[in-house]
Amino acid sequence: MPESEPPADIGVHAKSRRGKSGNLPLDLTSFVGRRHELADTRKLLSGSRLVTLIGAGGVGKTRLALRIGDVSRRTYDDGVWFVELGELHDGDLLGQAVSGALGLQDHSVRPPMTVLTEQLAEKRILLVLDNCEHLVEAVAGVAQVVLRTCPGVQILATSRASLDIRGEVVVRVPPLSLPELTRSTATLREISRYDAVTLFEQRAGAAVPGFRLTEDNMGTVAEICRRLEGLPLPIELAAARLRAMSVEQIRERLGDRLRLLTLGGRGTPTRQQTLRLCIDWSYDLCSSQEQWLWARLAVFAGGFELDAAEGVLAADPPDGELLDLLTSLIDKSVLIREEVGSVVRYRLLDTIREYGREKLYEAGGYWDLRKRHRDWYEQLVLRAKTEWIGPLQVEWIARLEREQPNLRDAMEFCLSEDGEAETGMRIVTGMYQFWFVRGLFSEGRHWLDRALTSQEGQQPFDRIEALCTSSMLAALQGDVAAGTISTDQARLLAARVGGADLDALVAFAEGCLAVSDGEVRKGIASLENAINVFRPEGDLNQLVPALVWLALAFEMTGDIQRATESYEELIALTESREEIIWRAMALCDYGFAMWQHGERERGTALLEDGLRLSRKVGSQLSYAWALEQFAWTDVGQRPERSTVLLGAADVLFSATGGRAPALTNTATLHEKSRQHARTSLGERAFEAAMKRGAALSADEAVAYALGEEARAEVPATTGEALSLTRREQQVAELVAEGLSNRAIADRLVISQRTVEGHVEHSLVKLGFTSRTQLAAWVHEQKPGC
Repeated sequence: MPESEPPADIGVHAKSRRGKSGNLPLDLTSFVGRRHELADTRKLLSGSRLVTLIGAGGVGKTRLALRIGDVSRRTYDDGVWFVELGELHDGDLLGQAVSGALGLQDHSVRPPMTVLTEQLAEKRILLVLDNCEHLVEAVAGVAQVVLRTCPGVQILATSRASLDIRGEVVVRVPPLSLPELTRSTATLREISRYDAVTLFEQRAGAAVPGFRLTEDNMGTVAEICRRLEGLPLPIELAAARLRAMSVEQIRERLGDRLRLLTLGGRGTPTRQQTLRLCIDWSYDLCSSQEQWLWARLAVFAGGFELDAAEGVLAADPPDGELLDLLTSLIDKSVLIREEVGSVVRYRLLDTIREYGREKLYEAGGYWDLRKRHRDWYEQLVLRAKTEWIGPLQVEWIARLEREQPNLRDAMEFCLSEDGEAETGMRIVTGMYQFWFVRGLFSEGRHWLDRALTSQEGQQPFDRIEALCTSSMLAALQGDVAAGTISTDQARLLAARVGGADLDALVAFAEGCLAVSDGEVRKGIASLENAINVFRPEGDLNQLVPALVWLALAFEMTGDIQRATESYEELIALTESREEIIWRAMALCDYGFAMWQHGERERGTALLEDGLRLSRKVGSQLSYAWALEQFAWTDVGQRPERSTVLLGAADVLFSATGGRAPALTNTATLHEKSRQHARTSLGERAFEAAMKRGAALSADEAVAYALGEEARAEVPATTGEALSLTRREQQVAELVAEGLSNRAIADRLVISQRTVEGHVEHSLVKLGFTSRTQLAAWVHEQKPGC
């Protein structure tokens, strides 16, 4: 069972900010120095649309890029967006990765780059592409397309090599400033001015509270920093050793190893030798069991949780308590501990992971461990699939989202190695409902296409299920031609193998395809045939979505009685199992159907219940349809409110690939609502209301639709400064009193996460970047100030 996590945390990365201002990770440690690099790069960005920070591993390119992004946020109306590419190994998925970082959930059949450029065409953003060196050609291609078609977009890239494209400006990131070797008489004040020394002192103080630079230790610290050539990563690793050693011992050990290095490896650049040396040294300071674990944890991509480490290492467990060894590696700055909601994850830096994999190769256990990694993640996906229609659905969505790098790595391994395609196909097919809720239709089809290319060792059921899944994703994107090819192949294979369950799978896929193609009555017949098999077998993973399609199809034909029967069966079935995704969709669609047929009060209540439920999942496509339905119900009595909702829905539909009128037969309703609102309000007021809706975030639009005005201040259209909501004002006043987020949460009896959200929203609204600015603003608002 996955560890639980508050629903509100889904889709939010730990220690990061996501919203209109972007998604830059929050700084977990202080930023040291780089004044010249900061100023120079910001100046270059004022005149160039592509700037690449290049330098050796461990030199601090990522931290510098994040700092530049942070101090530049007010320059970019639509935010600064961070895209971490270190764990992406397939250049074909680069467009998806960038879209994912931007929070886009496109469900259309259009190429990801088309979707991306359409979304960015009118935006004013800074795109930070981090760790590009292993995907230089792909990144260069994406950058060229974006810069050519999106005039308001600028790109700040980090790489060990330039992208080498026209218009690129390269900034070489040097090591931190160091005391001169000849200045043996420097004073404490002079030594403290060097960034490398400052970094060592600050990180040493974090490792050993109370540590500070003194007259006695400043020479030793300066020598350590010089021998590590001012590289931030080695300096941080060295400072962490103070938990077990003195600065003198660090200098002695490092000095011995440096002399050893001088005897060999002359072909390697000195800075890279030094970084390698420092990691060698950290590795040697680990116990044999810590070294063993370090190497084996390198099999994970992006990060991992305790149960994953226990599962992958179960066949060859460590000699000692795993949790104790993990804690020891954290203490030695080898492993990074991160919190995602209530879940703890662990992560190796890229350089540390690469080193660990080398050690694993040397030990001869790499491929066996990759297979165990694949097997464990296959079981994770199959468990998620089994428990999807149930109370753990939200937790499973969050878990699969966190595990995307590992799942992609496992699928890549399966589909790149001979004889592993069958396992890969099971993982790919098992991810269908996750791809559905997150709008990752194109990525799902990418993996399915690769899996279906191989015929080797595949069981008929697995292949038929994969073909049907591919067809349903194609149906959702309106790609009838591709979906038909898949269902035809599935039908032929099912006929050869035989079995009612296989025939039902194919009938379900054919039904979805027919409904999406406008052949609704044909689709109803196929869906009913499938449901007649799924229902007695209790196959909820197939029965529940099939009922959604059937209810929708009946509604499209005007058969409200049979649509009602399907909706009520579906709602009762999902509610009894505490399922969320399909129930939320059913409540919204059923509610609008009731409203259309005169049951206005009940229909509105169902719509509200469905939208509230959707919040636990955060599907932009679900939001868009619900907001549109709310707009249609409001247009007669409250045309201005209806127009605001239409504006918000337009933005969300644009971000997810557009409406699919063939699926819902609502194109006419949409146009009638717009025309009615325009006539009622007049052209000027209509356009103003549309702009107000377009300016809302997804969460604000949902709150507005539900009448939660305190949670959704609609932006003014007159250019006036935004005011804080009542709750934001309360939080700001407590910030001004000097209270921490935890203390504010306790005072107001709300969650710390909610406080963090209010503080961030207030900073964005007021154009501030720090709590200090917010506190000063509060004091300025007081009478007499």
